Parts: sequence; C-alpha cells; structure tokens
Amino acid sequence: MDKLLYGVAYYDEYMPYDRLEKDILMMQAAGINVVRIGESTWSTMEPQPGLFDTSHLIRVIEAMQKADISVILGTPTYAIPSWLARAYPEILAVTDRGKELYGRRQNMDITHPAYLFHAERIIRKMMECCVHYSNVIGVQLDNETKAYGTSGPNVQQGFVRYLKQKFDNDTDALNKAFGLDYWSNRIDAWEDVPDVRGTINGSLGAEYKRYLRKIAADFLMWQRNIVEPYLRKDQFITHNTDLNWTGYSYGLNGEVDVFEDAKATTVLGVDIYHPSQSKLTGMEIAFGGDLTRSAGKGNYLVLETEAQGFPEWLPYDGQLRLQAFSHLASGASMVEYWHWHSIHNSFETYWKGLLSHDFEENETYQAAKTIGREFRELEPHLLGFHKKNRTAILVSNTALTAVDYFPISGFSENTFKYNDVLMNIYCALYKNNVECDILFPQDAEERISNYDLVIIPALYAASEQLLNQICRYTERGGHVLITYKSAFSDENSRVWADRQPHHLTEVCGITYSHFTVPDNVGLISTDQSVQGEASQFMELLKPNKDVEILVRYTHSAYERYPAVTRHSYGTGYATYLGCQPDSDMLSWIVRNTCTKADVLNSKNIFPIIERRGKNGQGKQVVFIFNYSAKTQTAYCKAGMRELINGGLSTDTIIIDPWNFVILEETT
Repeated sequence: MDKLLYGVAYYDEYMPYDRLEKDILMMQAAGINVVRIGESTWSTMEPQPGLFDTSHLIRVIEAMQKADISVILGTPTYAIPSWLARAYPEILAVTDRGKELYGRRQNMDITHPAYLFHAERIIRKMMECCVHYSNVIGVQLDNETKAYGTSGPNVQQGFVRYLKQKFDNDTDALNKAFGLDYWSNRIDAWEDVPDVRGTINGSLGAEYKRYLRKIAADFLMWQRNIVEPYLRKDQFITHNTDLNWTGYSYGLNGEVDVFEDAKATTVLGVDIYHPSQSKLTGMEIAFGGDLTRSAGKGNYLVLETEAQGFPEWLPYDGQLRLQAFSHLASGASMVEYWHWHSIHNSFETYWKGLLSHDFEENETYQAAKTIGREFRELEPHLLGFHKKNRTAILVSNTALTAVDYFPISGFSENTFKYNDVLMNIYCALYKNNVECDILFPQDAEERISNYDLVIIPALYAASEQLLNQICRYTERGGHVLITYKSAFSDENSRVWADRQPHHLTEVCGITYSHFTVPDNVGLISTDQSVQGEASQFMELLKPNKDVEILVRYTHSAYERYPAVTRHSYGTGYATYLGCQPDSDMLSWIVRNTCTKADVLNSKNIFPIIERRGKNGQGKQVVFIFNYSAKTQTAYCKAGMRELINGGLSTDTIIIDPWNFVILEETT
C-alpha cells in the first residue's frame, strides 16, 4: 500500500433518492479515500437470468474516479436473487434446521453446480465491466464466506468421497479412527454412510465440520481463479473473514479455517465488530488484528467495522478515533466502516452507518473527519508498520470443534468452550501489554522457533506430530504455557488410552486421571501473594518430584493437588495450568510466566494499552491508548517524538479519557 486507506462500504442502490454527488463531497471532506461496492448487488446486476445491468456500479466507479477515491469490488455471490431460488429450488441449502427458505443471505449450497454456474457468470460480468478502471484497486471475494451448514445430498456424497480419500478406501480404518462400533454406528460399505446431521459420534461430526471448512476455503480459491486473470499487477485480491460471534466478534470462528482461507488472497481482510461505550477495551480489535495479521502473514485490511452500529455501540466522544488507530496499531493498512449511510428498509435498518438516516453531518461524521485528516498527516510515519512479537498463541479449529462436542464444563446449560479458554488467556496477555502472534497447526513447525513463549489453550484434539513439535520446541529452550484439556485426544477426537496429558507428561512433569467441575474451590499462590477461585473445570494433577508448584487448591478435598506447575525440560520450561482461575489469578499466572520467559517488557497495565512495531523507515513506533473514562498516567520511553502534538516524551505521559499518543524513535 502506498497510502493508509480510510473507507466505507457504499450502496448507491439502497439510497431513497439520488445523492451520489453529495455523498462524494462529504466523503472528501472526511478524508475517505476508498469505498467497497457491489458485494450485495447480484439481483440488481442480473434482475433476470442472463439480463445484465452493471450501470449502477459503473456510475459509482466513474464518479469516485473523478473524486480520486479508490474502489474495492466485492463479488456479489453471498446473496442470491429470487429468480435463481425459483429456477433451482435445490440450491437452497439443507441444514440442521431443515430446508432453507428464500429471504435471508447465505442460504445456499455453495457446492451446487447450478449455483456455481450462475455465480461464475455474474463474477465474470462484473470483472469484464468494472475491474479495468484505474481507481479499482482490488477485489473482495464473496463476503464472510462459510459453508453455512449445507448438508444436502450432493454435499453428503462429497463428504463420502472425502472420507474414502482420507482413509484410502478402507472402512475398517474409518471405523477404528472414529470409534464407530459404539451404538452400532459401524460402517462397512461406503453407501451406508448415514446423513451426518444425525450422528452422535463426535469424531465423525467433527470431521464433517472440517469438511465444511474445506468447502468454504475451496470456494474462495475457486473465485480467485476466476478473478485473477482479469486483474492488473497492482490490484489485490482480498476476503473479509470474520470471527466467532457472541453478539460481537469474539475468538476463533469454528466455521472457517482462516489459515486456509488466506491462501485465496493476496492481502487478507477481516470484519471486526466490538463492544463500545463503557465496554470498549480494544481487546476484540487487537485479537482480530493479531489473528488476521498472522494468517495473512503481514499487514491486513479491516474491510468492515462499526461506525455507529447497533444502538448500544454508538461511540462516546473520542472512541471512534481511538478505535481507528487501534486497528492501525495491530497492523491494519485500511479501516473501513460498514457502512456509509444508515439503511431505510429491511433487516439491517438499525445497524447504523457513519451517517444516520437523515444523511446530515453528526458527531460520528465529525470524528471521522478528524481521523481522515490525521491518517493523511501521519501517513509517512505509519506506512509499512509491522511487528516482531516474541510471544505466540497456538490456536486450533480441530480442538475448537472437538470441544464443541465435548464442552469443558460438561453438558450443563452454562457450557464453557474453547473460545472462552482462548479469550481469557488472550485477555490476560492483552491487559498486561504482552503482544502476541497467532500460530496454527499448519505452520507451527515452520514458525514456532521464532518465539520465546508459546501459549497453548485447550488443545483438546491434536496430532502426534503437533505434540512432538511442542516437545521439541520446549526441549530446545522454548517456554510453553499449556492449559487444562490439552493433549486429551488425537486429531480425530479419539481419546488417548495412556496417561494424560498424552505425550506431554514428560514435558510438563505432571499427569492426572481425575478431573471435575470445581465447587467452591479456592486457589492460592505458593508465595501466598495472590488468592483466587477455580471455576468451570479442574484436573487433579500428580507432579513429579522436580516440579515447581506455583498455585495450589485450598479446598480440603483437593489441597494436596497442585493447580499450576512449572517444569524444566531440556533447556526450556513448561508451565501447566490445571484449572480455570478467576481473572486476577490468571493475570498473576500470565505475568509470572511472561517474566520467566523474559517477554514482559511494559510497566503499564490496562486501561493503558501499548502496541509496538516498526514503520517502513525502520523506526520504532509505540501506540499508547487510554481505554477508560478517566485521565491516566502512562509509563513510556523518554526522548521519543510525539507524532500528533509534537515534542519529546518523558518517562511518563498524561493521556486524556478515550485518547492516545503515538511515539516514534528520533534516530
């Protein structure tokens, strides 16, 4: 990128009246230099089969070109037109809920031949008509792509072919790997593979989820292969992957494999939506950025984030600006709002854009004008911003899916899942200002040695190969923090039949055979400096004699068992967390581990958040954010240049509520 991109999704076809010229003037005044268009417009582009009209896109592209505003084209394949559903009703996906009805988006079977035929035709028409304009800088493939749980006959047949290939056409191997003898689920002929939606076998069910993730990744690569021949060398291919959703973006998305999806792009994109107002912490922004930067192996694009968003997300004064620069501090090269204007009809009417329904200037728009101006002014200092972190978190879709089938806290209504473990650990790192990258099983062998500390949350299901990599990393001097429910089963969710945690007992210096859900179980550090409480899950660890005990249980039934241990292995160390502690105790454990690994390099703690890296000139840049409604004093390095207000930093700096400073090395 030769500039910082600041943009909006723009839907001229949704407007209640023609205001393109006025919108462009307002965009220019706000420093908006890129818009994304087209990804929702299949029915407008092809109102009837084979009848094409791209005039609404060309009109916007040409108007933006005159205004020197760049355009990202989104292929319009995630929402099908009504005529396609009428002509091919079998395109509508069959899912766990039954047959989809037409109306909502992402309701189709993305493997269906008729869908693929018509999707390819509309993609090619868009490319032929629109991509050659000089201000079109890239193409977004589809939109938040998943397989959408599609499970119709052709998908089930595809899954059988996938299984036959994976198990070399050997049903005995399939039965052994998945334990299908249980409850007479055994399969001895491929035509007997049942409808997977009814399976009670977690191994078979998890394999099907893996297959659905593969379908989504293959679909994106299929689109890339269509789009790429039309592009100039200076145009990028992106996709807006998204995170798990709990009312906002939270953790790893089990429906996609972001590492595999990234292969279809030349620059990966992401959609990040997060709590705001008093609940704004920046953690969701940071995690989404760290995940996307790591999967895409470099700077990334925020293709969607909130401006006003839901009513409860309307930002306080200063928060929109704080959020925008938080994205940059994680390595984003673009911040783009969904969307420019608020919509006057249908499902997302109250998901508000930068402008409200009256299209007039408002406080959010005024904040955007400040952001746009500062992006331009700071561009020479922030272009090429990149990171070299010493800590990583190993994440796993395989483990996530397995834990979905076997929740950590059992089968109670309040299930505790993989993302809860992951995000509790990430939150403790984040609030202690320990920045991290994300590792994936696919690239762990290649990248794990780059880090001084690797954190491994709830790696419930993992291959022997991945566990061997963890062992070698530790033996050769690495530090690991491994949580409970790790190394419990193989990659097929088949529980290991030896001492737990399988293959990590020597590394961690512990084993266990009992585990339970704690009830009123206290925790205390060995130095008695911190007390806390265990919840959700606990393992009754049996340590070797040479193991250091960091935390014990205080309950009379469990006080003889350690809760957290540390063990030297080779020239490295393994810290094992045998339960889910409360946030204060977890923070202490994380700080203790980071100190041992020598990766704790900030005196600041939340609500002061530091994000570090180097710019394209090789100079260190430090963002220091105040995520609170109170003025805060932050520690910083003296003698750095303050980029917004000028002057040199001292040992401490005062930061106003919901504000930040950016410091740059002077040499």
